Amino acid sequence: MKQFICVFVLMNSVIAMAQTKEALPYYEIPEYTEAYTANSVAARMIDALGFRYYWATDGLRDVDLNYKPSESGRATSETIEHIYGLSKFIRNTVLSADKDTNKAELLFEEKRKQTLMNLKAVSDVLRNTETPIQLEAVEVPFWNMINGPISDALWHCGQVVLLRRASGNPFNSKVNVFSGKVRE
Repeated sequence: MKQFICVFVLMNSVIAMAQTKEALPYYEIPEYTEAYTANSVAARMIDALGFRYYWATDGLRDVDLNYKPSESGRATSETIEHIYGLSKFIRNTVLSADKDTNKAELLFEEKRKQTLMNLKAVSDVLRNTETPIQLEAVEVPFWNMINGPISDALWHCGQVVLLRRASGNPFNSKVNVFSGKVRE
């Protein structure tokens, strides 16, 4: 009977983890819109960041998260923490009425999920709003969002890919960042 309970709990845990993984946005980039607008271009930039982050962080192990290339460098987990902070900044700037105000310390999987959810929330608002978002009303001009936190987060996604390779866990070779799709 104990073995049955252990198997049952283990199976439910595996199913729950698989469902959580499937529920995350950016396994693939959403289809692009027909028209180029300020909002659709900004949304696509966020989608590209979400896609890269999804795959840069997919399947990271504790050894990958703890990997630090030198004493003065950041560990992978610290880089991921920084990207999470950037996603909060992007969300909180664009979605002033729907901020990520979480101050709790998150475990890696929770942080990964919240980073993806932050990016998805911003992209959805940008994509589904017909009139341009008036970001001039916020403290940070959108131009600075592009060359600041959005570009910085893209830069750091590349670092995560490099760090995971160095720790022996290479990036999924079936991911095509050009098309935003995964080859089966």
